[in-house]
Amino acid sequence: MAERMIVIGGDAAGMAAAAQARRSRGRDDLEIVAFERGHFTSYSACGIPYWISGLVPDRDQLIARDPATHREKFDIDVRLRHEVVAIDLDRREVTAVDLAGGGEVREPFDILMYATGAVPTTPDWARTDVAGVFGVQTLDDGSALRSWLDADPPPQRAVVVGGGYIGVEMAEALVLRGLSVTLVERAEQPMSTVDPDMARLVTDAMRGLGVDIRAGVQVTGLSEHDGRVDAVQTDAGSIPTDVVVLGLGVRPNTALAEAAGLPIGTTGGLRVNRQMRVAGVPGVWAGGDCVETLHRVSGMPVHVPLGTHANKQGRVAGINIGGGYATFAGVIGTAVTKVCDLEVGRTGLRERDALAAGFEFVSVIAKSTNRAGYYPGARPMTVKLIAERPSGRLLGAQIVGWSEAAKRIDTLAVALWNRMTVDDMTALDLGYAPPYSPAWDPVLVAARKAVDALAR
Repeated sequence: MAERMIVIGGDAAGMAAAAQARRSRGRDDLEIVAFERGHFTSYSACGIPYWISGLVPDRDQLIARDPATHREKFDIDVRLRHEVVAIDLDRREVTAVDLAGGGEVREPFDILMYATGAVPTTPDWARTDVAGVFGVQTLDDGSALRSWLDADPPPQRAVVVGGGYIGVEMAEALVLRGLSVTLVERAEQPMSTVDPDMARLVTDAMRGLGVDIRAGVQVTGLSEHDGRVDAVQTDAGSIPTDVVVLGLGVRPNTALAEAAGLPIGTTGGLRVNRQMRVAGVPGVWAGGDCVETLHRVSGMPVHVPLGTHANKQGRVAGINIGGGYATFAGVIGTAVTKVCDLEVGRTGLRERDALAAGFEFVSVIAKSTNRAGYYPGARPMTVKLIAERPSGRLLGAQIVGWSEAAKRIDTLAVALWNRMTVDDMTALDLGYAPPYSPAWDPVLVAARKAVDALAR
């Protein structure tokens, strides 16, 4: 008799696990049912700002596999607009509510894949029925915001609350649409994902693009007119606006798991082992933004919500569900973003992370250019390295610059993954041609500077 696999969540991790399990196990051997509360499956949430801006013209370009493809190619029973509201581990069944048609269904499982993603951080003042306030966590969220921006007449002013990745990317998207944009951040500057000295470069560039940045400011409420938002209230005064976009970060969506008695880690994410099995619970797997994972540099559990990890974790779970063997090796926190033409990359530990993990270290900043100085289009690039003292092992890196800056972080991520020292890195045989790099690549310049700092 065929085993039954239930997937909770129809995006990256859940559907990657389902598709991978199907590749290994025949249709007569494994029945797969996937519940998704939204209208879409397997889409790029990271692409939403670029669809909002108009750089990506069609929403469906963000969808990697639609429900019909999952059904026809992989024989997965995809049930859109169904929200799982309970997991009964003793009875081995889930309860789901049909959000479109009404009613409730109970479905048994032998194998459960928990892939509910993350939920946005929403302060009390944002829990409102006032129109014109949007998160951008899901493609449904993005569709709602896009409809608001496409109204006639269109909004003219926007306030983005929160200065992390989604905040700065949405600020860019709204600038490209021609809105007057104010970004409000309660910290002293946006982009806390990099160290303050690097974040200042991002802040200066955003202001140069016309974004009004209000740092060190706390939002306290909203005001409205005729049911539509017309201002954001802060501890530093009122900011008139026609639309509010929330970019306050996310947390693991584990309420359902916690209610079922599944183990929750110190980060708030589900605890899983290297095979993506939920710790101590037979037949239950998890992956994506709802789980915590191991940071390979600090050795500590972390919650890093990225589509790259979700896809890999789903694939690992699916291989193991299918009878194979695979493990997820952890993360080092590599991420890139851009604000118009300014590119930002980071990997590994920031200074405060290194201090929290108990490392002694040196940090250096090297200024260079993205191309040979005489080549047209050469622009500044700043590279920061953090290296353990006295070993010289690379602990973290950050880059802020223009064209060709962000993807250089991949060189540093590979060095970090393989526990290289900054001395090792000075000998790296990196590609050189004047259109792409000075004779000494900015990565090598920074490594040499770190070696000198360690010697002092």
